[in-house]
Amino acid sequence: MKTCVKSLSKMQNVENFEKWKSFQKNPVVVVAGPTASGKSGLAIELALRYDGEVVNADSMQVYAGTSIISAAPSAAEKKLVPHHLYEIYPPQKNGTVVDWLKLAVQTIREIWQRGKLPIVVGGTGMYIDNLINGTTPIPEPTPEVRKQVSEMKNAYEWLIENDGAAASMLNANDKSRVKRAAEIFLQTGQSIAEWYRKPMVKRLPEASFWVIKFLPPAKELDERCFLRFDKMMEAGALDEVRKLDTLHLPNHLPAMKMLGVPELSAYLHGNLSLEEAVNLAKLHTRQYAKRQRTWFRNKLNADEIIDRIV
Repeated sequence: MKTCVKSLSKMQNVENFEKWKSFQKNPVVVVAGPTASGKSGLAIELALRYDGEVVNADSMQVYAGTSIISAAPSAAEKKLVPHHLYEIYPPQKNGTVVDWLKLAVQTIREIWQRGKLPIVVGGTGMYIDNLINGTTPIPEPTPEVRKQVSEMKNAYEWLIENDGAAASMLNANDKSRVKRAAEIFLQTGQSIAEWYRKPMVKRLPEASFWVIKFLPPAKELDERCFLRFDKMMEAGALDEVRKLDTLHLPNHLPAMKMLGVPELSAYLHGNLSLEEAVNLAKLHTRQYAKRQRTWFRNKLNADEIIDRIV
């Protein structure tokens, strides 16, 4: 736990945080930032010190059988404090922000009922933004509508013909969002573009949030990403990907797109050497962390910013 202690020591506003917490009926701490920046260590230390429970807000760490390649908390870390919403879906599922938000709201309220402090930690900006700021009030499509869209030969062409506004704002190759737009139009008769213009609805309106975000220097973050991937490989990441590969899942599923999976799968199929696969995975991890860092710097307001790697 040395890393965790260092994490907490780098918070500059501990006294202000404790004062804030003492006056809140429904407090929620959010620990956000790019991959490999040290979020999980801080979340655990906060939970230990303030009688908290950790809630996952990483869109890849929700899939079972991927704890190493997704960098989910270890079994030892999970024994220290309660952890929620990790490895809750089979890799065959296409989890959405709507799915996660429903579970997160329910989990946070249950933590409050136990008299504990919810600590939400992750690097998926959309999850965190929706939890704090709310979502568009779009009704969920029925199973019948989803089936109808799943059977379309080309959902993007269908959008062009039926909902040009949505088609113009989407990339034809972004199949998940294209299907989502088609589902919304079929379900409601309104373009998803119109729904996005409606006022946001908060799913957890009673919550008060204290937001901590990590914004480490780019060079240090790069080094941390590379080192962590090496440790993943030593811990058995290749075996995890090998097991995933035996499931013969479609490449568009989130579990098959998480960092390191496409590259190591390419090695297993003889399309890359192991060295090439690892180097490519490190490059893609670095690029992803850079995009995350930019998003969190520009989009997420915070009560505390930690600008050093821990």
